[in-house]
Amino acid sequence: MTIMHGQSSAIIGQVQCHSGYDYAQRPIAIYPEGERLKVERVEGEWKTPDGKFFRVLTAGDQVFELLYNVVEDKWFIQRNCSG
Repeated sequence: MTIMHGQSSAIIGQVQCHSGYDYAQRPIAIYPEGERLKVERVEGEWKTPDGKFFRVLTAGDQVFELLYNVVEDKWFIQRNCSG
């Protein structure tokens, strides 16, 4: 499933997030392929009809784009190679 900027396919993954008044307010850590990566900074955040998108910088200066698909109740994780 390609979800972001026509790049390589995203994987279904696990995302640990802060949730207050709404689910998935801010990602705290992501688990691409089972490895925990702490989110150092949220660089962007936006909503679309598909769900909530986040662009995050993790430890080790890796950039990922995340989508929480509300309808499917799933997270999709994609490494951003241009980050």
